Amino acid sequence: QVQLVESGGGSVQAGGSLRLSCVASGYTYSRYCMGWFRQAPGKEREGVAVIGNGGSTSYTESVKGRFTLSLDKTKNTLYLQMNSLKPEDTGRYYCAKAGLQPLGRLPSGDYCASAQLYDHWGQGAQVTVSS
Repeated sequence: QVQLVESGGGSVQAGGSLRLSCVASGYTYSRYCMGWFRQAPGKEREGVAVIGNGGSTSYTESVKGRFTLSLDKTKNTLYLQMNSLKPEDTGRYYCAKAGLQPLGRLPSGDYCASAQLYDHWGQGAQVTVSS
């Protein structure tokens, strides 16, 4: 079993910054994807940024140049640095992890972008950006 615990959400004004953290514990996979997904009220959940455990990343177009995803394997922690926040970034941000079959190459960011891969989810962290 895998547990994911998010922290770092909050309320900021447009142009501000926040950093989300997600600590993973439990079963360790040799190949996996991790990422952040968000859901705004009345909207479907969307992928924000994902990473394969080899370091390859993928970002949704609307956050490119503003958000930075990083993975600290020594701490089993995924970070999302969010700068230049906009009101449309408001939503609940969920950390997710996808355990993959052990054989094969390390997954690319593009491969990890598919939400259907993910079978472990955190409780979410609220991010609110006011104008």
